[in-house]
Formats: sequence, C-alpha cells, structure tokens
Amino acid sequence: MESEFITYQRFNDIALANELASLLEEYHVKYFLEEEVQSFDPSFAYNKTKGYVVKVRSTDFEQVNLLLNEDAKESLGQVEKDYYLFDFSNAELLDVVTKADEWNAFDVQLARKLLAEKGHAISDAEIDKIEKKRIEELKATEPSQTWWIFVGYVFALAAGVLGFFIGWHLWTYKKTLPNGERVYQYSESDRRQGIIIFYLSFVALAFAFAYRLLPAFSEGN
Repeated sequence: MESEFITYQRFNDIALANELASLLEEYHVKYFLEEEVQSFDPSFAYNKTKGYVVKVRSTDFEQVNLLLNEDAKESLGQVEKDYYLFDFSNAELLDVVTKADEWNAFDVQLARKLLAEKGHAISDAEIDKIEKKRIEELKATEPSQTWWIFVGYVFALAAGVLGFFIGWHLWTYKKTLPNGERVYQYSESDRRQGIIIFYLSFVALAFAFAYRLLPAFSEGN
C-alpha cells in the first residue's frame, strides 16, 4: 500500500514553498502543494491569513531531508559575512546541529561548517548518531494533560461540543517526526481519558438533544 502524503513543511511565503516544490520536481519526488487558510487571528483583527503546505509521502521524508541538506551545502559559499550564525558560540552552533528539526537545512549545514573551521568537526557517523538520538527524544509523549482532561470532563458533562473535540484530540492526535514517522502526542493514560471524554460527550450531547426534542413529541401526542 502506498504511503500517505503528510505535511513535510509549512510556509508563509509562496515563493519559499515553490522553491521546495521545484527541488522535489527536479528529483522526481511526488508531492502536493496546498494552500491553508487560517481563520484564527491572534490580534483579533478577524483577518484570514494564508499559509502553504508541502506534503510528501512519509517514506520520502529522509530522501527530502538529504536533498535539502545537499542543496544547502552548495549555497554555503554565497553566505554573507554578517549572517547571524557567525555570532553564535560553539555551544549554540552545536545546538543547531543537534536540533536540526528546529532549523532550516542551510543553517544546519552552515553551523556544521563553522564548527569544523573552529576545530570541532562532526563526522557523518556522529551526525547519524545525533539524528537517531533526536528521534528518540521527539518520540517522548507530552507531560500529563491534567488541565485539559479536567476541562474536557467539565464540558462533556455539560453536554458541550468542546468536550467532544478535546476528547478526540487527546485520543487521536499524532506528531510527525523528522524521518516521517508518526507517533501519538499524548501518553496512553491521557489517550484513555480522551476516549472516555469523547464518548461521554457524545452520550451527553445525545441526551441533551433528545431532551430538547421531548416537548415537541409531547405536544404532538
């Protein structure tokens, strides 16, 4: 069965999204470029903002990672001397390398180059170990969501729709790792609470709906 297409990277600028799309096309990697409209505006100005999502098959994540890193290496000679990474300490540069998922490929490759120039070269074998360790760190589930579980139960018992969605989120939400693997965000115990909240909300909503319809049936009889 062909692997599903999942989000590889989000962009606010269509030009940046197109750059990645062009690279994928060049190397014949299947992808989807989609537009996202975000209706929530933190400034409460009620303006809808657009975002762009590039999706690839989960089995292609590592290949795309490699393509981006190789492309970044070719651009290192064009970096300006006032680029902000030149002011980073060795510890900060190492943090960029060890948490590559939080940075773009260019910054990771430049950080590695700068460390090498300072006598702290990191071999490909060490990079492989760093990446594997980082994957294991990212697999860790979130701390117990005690507050959201409490809120979920409150809304579930009050026949609130929010309880339904909180339960569903706790139960099913997954995060995507840099290698394309998808794992549950929350612990088994929190997911079990999410299942209970989900079905409790469903039952409570059904009873609330039936209670509102009961007078209409009574009048009809």
